[in-house]
Amino acid sequence: MISLRKRLLFLLFLFSLGCQTKPDQKPVERTAFEDPPVWASEVIWYQIFVERFRNGDPTNDPTPEDMEGAYPGFVPKNWSITPWTHDWYADDAYFDEVAKGKDWFGNPVVEFGQKSQLRRYGGDLQGVLDQIPYLDSLGITAVYFNPLNDAPSLHKYDPRYWRHVDRNFGPDPKGDLAIMESEVNDDPSTWQFTHADKLFLKVIDELHKRDIKVILDYSWNHTGHRFWAWLDIVENQEQSTFSDWYWIKRFDDPETEENEFDYRGWFGVKDLPEIRETHFMEHTNKITIDTVGNVYAKAAKEHIFAIIKRWLDPNEDGDPSDGIDGYRLDVAAEMPLGFWREFRQVVREVNPNAYLLGEVWWEQWPDKLMNPAPFLKGDVFDSPMNYRWYRSARKFFSGDPDVLPVSDFVDSLKLIQKGIRKQNNYAMMNLNASHDSPRVLTSLFNKNLYKVYAKPDQDSAYQIHKPDFETFKTLKLLLAHQYTYIGSPHIWAGDEMGMWGADDPSGRKPLIWPDLTFDNETTHPLHMDRPTDEVKFDYELFKYYQRLINIRKNHVALTNGDIAFVLVDDEKEVMAYKRFTDSEELIVILNTSNQSQKIELGVNAQAYSNLLDGNLMNTEGSKLTIKLKGRSAAILKRQ
Repeated sequence: MISLRKRLLFLLFLFSLGCQTKPDQKPVERTAFEDPPVWASEVIWYQIFVERFRNGDPTNDPTPEDMEGAYPGFVPKNWSITPWTHDWYADDAYFDEVAKGKDWFGNPVVEFGQKSQLRRYGGDLQGVLDQIPYLDSLGITAVYFNPLNDAPSLHKYDPRYWRHVDRNFGPDPKGDLAIMESEVNDDPSTWQFTHADKLFLKVIDELHKRDIKVILDYSWNHTGHRFWAWLDIVENQEQSTFSDWYWIKRFDDPETEENEFDYRGWFGVKDLPEIRETHFMEHTNKITIDTVGNVYAKAAKEHIFAIIKRWLDPNEDGDPSDGIDGYRLDVAAEMPLGFWREFRQVVREVNPNAYLLGEVWWEQWPDKLMNPAPFLKGDVFDSPMNYRWYRSARKFFSGDPDVLPVSDFVDSLKLIQKGIRKQNNYAMMNLNASHDSPRVLTSLFNKNLYKVYAKPDQDSAYQIHKPDFETFKTLKLLLAHQYTYIGSPHIWAGDEMGMWGADDPSGRKPLIWPDLTFDNETTHPLHMDRPTDEVKFDYELFKYYQRLINIRKNHVALTNGDIAFVLVDDEKEVMAYKRFTDSEELIVILNTSNQSQKIELGVNAQAYSNLLDGNLMNTEGSKLTIKLKGRSAAILKRQ
């Protein structure tokens, strides 16, 4: 008989064989399943909306055929690509023709927000590839891509295919279409990489060469109404293989003339048919979390999991270094936690260091933001998009719509972190603008509630022109806090260029690259008077972003250090906090008043240097005294 010792040695030998990597495979450092990856607290995020980023290849620009199925449901005969440098609110040549039609809901297409959905500027992945040196020069270390799905809209949240990059983002739209149509949609063994897919893989590789992480945006909550499985249901009704993938209220009765086919669309939007879950949750008035449910159809879930594996490890060799580094999950709170728990398991099995970011935003519009704590217990996401931080910071720094005392702001920061594990608080994506909000400059410029009546067709008094000098000062204050606070700072592409714009669609203007000459902005969508604004790249603001990014990247106390508030003065409107580790200490001072002030801290003045310029430090005895201009900040480093 074999001894127990020999049995154990043999089992250990077999186990060691299973753990060995292939000769050409890099060993993967593993993050504990329940924790965010270490890199999540260290990055500076940059969000790219490809259609409006850069047109690097005009030969692949969208055509009316590519747009079939996008709002408003028709393309006028005189439609054309919008020039990149066009005055934003000025009419395109085809707008008059659009105004004669009705959208697929039967509404006249008369407002700017409706007509602008037809605009295409031709942004593509070649444009991203061309500008990677720009991203590197800015200093960002992670890119969050809005959806790249093959889809007819400009935003790509209405996919025809989840598994492929949009045909117009790559070099051969017609060739890619032929590849897509040759595949068996629900059989991953037949899937190929299109030319656009391969170009995205090249983008990933080029970003990774510069140590820039990449995450990709998906919404598994819904598809477009040109999605391959949905088209099969429309044609075959309840006989469709995919009839249980969606929330179908009623199939058509072929015995009647009327078409009784009815279904649920995301928030009632019929061109975004909603994927069916095991439990129905009514989200119209309030988002309620389904803590135990899942995606209903096993085949739908397997299709999703095949796609997420595809982008995490494209060549399927067990080494995820050639794939993306995580996912941003759209309308995440509207999908059940049972699904997200499985999703995390699948993702982390492929890449143990992948990052999962959930869009956990409103609980009840327009006042109550959702507490993301149920998603951050180690089994679902690593972070939400931290809208709660921004709403509080915006109110504090800009006084919108009324002044928030320093002590209340500090209390709000502590409340936002309450009930959330430390590692998740440090992995937060702290953003002040996105594709779904006004540009940060315009948001700070308007004295209104966050994202409420934040565009001119909702409020004719909403200011759409270039923000004033005071607003730029407020932005710099906000940024000084954002880049020195707990959590990773995020840039909505173009904010560092000095762009302004109201809520969607005007937060999605094409980027103002310095090598292009733009038309002045002279047009108001309501035909009201407005200032004439020169549109050009803001080098001064860009350099300020660079400086803050450099400070954050070079000081571990700002990424992983503890925090302590050392000055909270409501009367003087001044606050200061310390970020520190065992080996490093920085003090951040924010003077939010309009007055220059001498600010005294009980530390040795000669032990600190100022990392931000424009402020003077003076020594008075043994205490540090800094003279800080109104609406300005200082970042002090202990020597």
